[in-house]
Amino acid sequence: MADYTTRQVDAANTLEYRVFYEKDGVPVSPFHDIPLFANEEKTILNMVVEIPRWTNAKLEISKEDAFNPIKQDTKKGKLRFVRNCFPHKGYIWNYGAFPQTWEDPNHTNAETKAKGDNDPVDVLEIGSQVATVGQIKQVKVLGIMALLDEGETDWKVITIDVNDPMAPKLNDIEDVEKQLPGLIRATNEWFRIYKIPDGKPENVFAFSGEAKNKKYATEVILETHEAWKSLINGKVDKKDIQTVNVSVEESPYKVTADDASVSSVPAANPKPAASIDASVDKWFFISGNTL
Repeated sequence: MADYTTRQVDAANTLEYRVFYEKDGVPVSPFHDIPLFANEEKTILNMVVEIPRWTNAKLEISKEDAFNPIKQDTKKGKLRFVRNCFPHKGYIWNYGAFPQTWEDPNHTNAETKAKGDNDPVDVLEIGSQVATVGQIKQVKVLGIMALLDEGETDWKVITIDVNDPMAPKLNDIEDVEKQLPGLIRATNEWFRIYKIPDGKPENVFAFSGEAKNKKYATEVILETHEAWKSLINGKVDKKDIQTVNVSVEESPYKVTADDASVSSVPAANPKPAASIDASVDKWFFISGNTL
């Protein structure tokens, strides 16, 4: 993935902050142009890192902006940060998404009984390296959890960077518990309680919070990859999702490299990160009854 570089616009922790992607100087979409699979055997996948471990800013691939840059999520015009729920600090894994996947909001999963959340599939990378915003990691799939977020199926795929020292020992979900005891429980706890400080109820999971195995996870990923194909090929209503791309040959939304280069993607304008309000570092102690 060395061919892909990032183009930062403005300062982190601001409303204007964007991280665009380009290849050979041409803008590309991390949602649509970066391939899901990193090898021919389809055993290694590309992960787009949105949020480095231990950080709090809720960054995500933008569905609404052309070429889908990473930006910080907002609510009522204000930047969103996740709270620190003791003993957790920010996100406890490198957090991101699989390109070329889509959780179809028109499809109800037979087992979760809930529709997709209209986003690329979320990825948790549990390796030892703290990633950077916009990094593209090559990962292998270990398992999956199904968060039911406000009535929608929100899959969380558990992975590890193939270059991590622990990667040879982790090949399926049971290996995670054996080699990294407590991580699955902490992951379940994190997602259940992280919205409570903002006045929202505890989140719930499908499958009673169980993490499903690699086989199950792979089936979900392949299903969401097929859903993305329907989206990018114009077979379903894309609504407000920006689908412009430069590489999907059969897509009616494909543009030429020349068109992409003269598009509205702003020039690089990196600035130092803006300061964050001290309240973001506050620790919240959630009642033991909640856990």
